[in-house]
Amino acid sequence: MTALPWLDTQKLWFPDPEQALDDPDGLLAIGGDLSTDRLILAYQSGIFPWFSDDQPILWWSPNPRCVLFPSEIHIARSLRRTLNRQHFTITGDQAFSRVIRLCAQTRAEGTWITEDMIAAYSKLHRQGIAHSIEAWNPKNELVGGMYGIAMGRCFFGESMFSLETNASRVLMVHLARQLEEWGYRLMDCQVESDHLIRMGARTIPRTEFLSILKESVSQRPDHDHWDIQWRWPDPTQ
Repeated sequence: MTALPWLDTQKLWFPDPEQALDDPDGLLAIGGDLSTDRLILAYQSGIFPWFSDDQPILWWSPNPRCVLFPSEIHIARSLRRTLNRQHFTITGDQAFSRVIRLCAQTRAEGTWITEDMIAAYSKLHRQGIAHSIEAWNPKNELVGGMYGIAMGRCFFGESMFSLETNASRVLMVHLARQLEEWGYRLMDCQVESDHLIRMGARTIPRTEFLSILKESVSQRPDHDHWDIQWRWPDPTQ
C-alpha cells in the first residue's frame, strides 16, 4: 500500500489528486489544518476534507466524481406537481449557521461536520466563499437547506438536510436553475447517491472533472450577490 503524505501546518500544498488511492476511493492525504487558505487551495484543486472527530483531517479526491451539470437537473412528474404548489420559499445566505448545524444534527448515520469544520466553513461564509440555500415552509420554518463553496463558475455542495418531504428536492431544482442562469459549469456532488442520481447527477472521470475545474474555477460568474432569484414556473419554458 502506498504511504499517504502527511501535511503539516507550515507548508501549504497538496499532492496531485491523480495520486489518490483506489481503496478507499480518493483518499489523498492526511493532516494539515482547516485554514481558509488551505480549504480554498483544496477546492481549487478538486480536493475536499472528510473525517470524523476521532480521526486526523483526511483529504479526498474520488474517481469517478459525482457532479450535476445545472442544465441536466431532472424534474420528475411528482416533483413538478410539488413545484407547482409553490409550498416552499427558497432563499440564499439567510441562515448559514442554522443550515450547517442542522446538516450536522440530522444525519442518522453520523456526521463529519465537526465543530472545527463548522468554525472553518463559517469563516469562509463571512468571506463570501461558503454559502447556504434555505427552504422555508408557509409558517416561515426552516425545513431544508444546503451549504457549499462557490468558486468561479463552480459550486461545491457539501451537505444538505430536509425536515419536510420534498424540501431538499425543491431546493435542488431552484439552485440548479439559478446556477445555470449565473453561468456555472457544474455543481460538485462529490460522491454518488441514489437521491443525487435521480435528480440528474452523474459520475465523470476525475481527469474530466479536474479539466473542467481548471477552466472554470477562476472565471467570474454572472452575478455579484448570492441571492436566489429564480422562481417556479420557469418563465423561459
